[in-house]
Amino acid sequence: MSDDPAAAASPCQACGACCAYSSNWPRFTIEEDAALDLIPSELVNDRLSGMRCDGDRCCALRGRIGEATACGIYALRPDVCRTCMPGDAECAMARRKFGLPALA
Repeated sequence: MSDDPAAAASPCQACGACCAYSSNWPRFTIEEDAALDLIPSELVNDRLSGMRCDGDRCCALRGRIGEATACGIYALRPDVCRTCMPGDAECAMARRKFGLPALA
């Protein structure tokens, strides 16, 4: 865990596990076409169904899992990324994969 106050305010910036849990997870579901068109094409998978991944890791993720991370397209990220909340079941599952403790 980081001693950085910004990371304490947003545990996601010291984690990133949800963005590297599964290449099937960052998929598009309820976004409007106009919103999807704003995502850079090099970050969209070949099926146009979700974010491009390198292995299980979303290509928009910057930094090191469990240390310091950020989304390269945070303002444009898909709805599935917006619904994952710190400490929810999906967060806990992703953190477990990387050996990180669940958030309280």
